[in-house]
Amino acid sequence: MYPGVKFIARGVGVKALTPEGYDAAWDNIVPAAVELAKQGATAILVHGASLTFYRGHAAHEKLLADVRAATGLPAISMTSAMVDGLRHLGVKKIGVCTAYSDEINERLRDFLVASGFDVLALEGFDITDFGGASKKSDEDIVELADKVRTEAPGAESLLISCGGLRTLEAGRRVEAKHGVPVVSSTESAYWAAVRMIGESGRYPGYGKLLESREPVVH
Repeated sequence: MYPGVKFIARGVGVKALTPEGYDAAWDNIVPAAVELAKQGATAILVHGASLTFYRGHAAHEKLLADVRAATGLPAISMTSAMVDGLRHLGVKKIGVCTAYSDEINERLRDFLVASGFDVLALEGFDITDFGGASKKSDEDIVELADKVRTEAPGAESLLISCGGLRTLEAGRRVEAKHGVPVVSSTESAYWAAVRMIGESGRYPGYGKLLESREPVVH
């Protein structure tokens, strides 16, 4: 999406899409960010949606504050990018599609409500194994979005949550099919990330959010 930007990564060891699987990785996030700063990073994206929202809104905010304090760099998470994307579009009423189990879905619902959104419908693939989300096809994702849209005809936007889902093409298809903007974890995360370093984040042809020209307001 952004060939002019150099991305460097450091894993934190997520074991599964469960609280226990995330617990093993949580304490590794700040040290990983510090290492990336030493390698020359000029901004930090904490990748992983459920990894960054599963402990709740207050813990998420503290995590980002800790990353910023430890690195001296601007930082966002995949979760904060999703929220930024929804706010940028000016929507409140949303339908949500995820890769997750009911337990993680309820934690996401709580986070979104705490962030000011009205979650009209929420459905997931009930995936708990790490890497399982990447096995879902565009057709699977579109079908899940169809279900959510049917349950929430009043939704102003659809959110697709999980960085493991391949959503670039699927999100475009869902937006075109249902006529409401789509915000998905991966695309919103990199859109918001490159905007921290002064890039536009535009990627024409893939939906309203990626067409945006205005700066993010944090």
